[in-house]
Amino acid sequence: MDGLTLARAAVEAAADKKADDVILLDLRELSPVADFFVVCSGSNERQIAAIADNVQEKLRVDLASKAYRVEGTGSSGWLLLDYGNLLVHIFAPSQREFYRLETLWVKAPVLVKMQ
Repeated sequence: MDGLTLARAAVEAAADKKADDVILLDLRELSPVADFFVVCSGSNERQIAAIADNVQEKLRVDLASKAYRVEGTGSSGWLLLDYGNLLVHIFAPSQREFYRLETLWVKAPVLVKMQ
């Protein structure tokens, strides 16, 4: 599966559940870990879980892609969906501010940014 197609579908699925500050970073030239990062925020534990569920459902149904691993929970404030070439990070606002992943990848091209 093309990583960019997967990443854009994840962005759409997160936006469908009203995720805040959605960003898609292109890491192909910068990281051996993944080609794309989607980073977004949910305002509470239930929304974080709903965003993750919707991303997983959309990618599974529409693109026949299943996460290799899911780490964290809505209550932990950070949930990670690992699709190999795509990592989807869903944060509570306080956790996102603390970890500031986007600043770690400042040289990565931003492909999508939704406030």
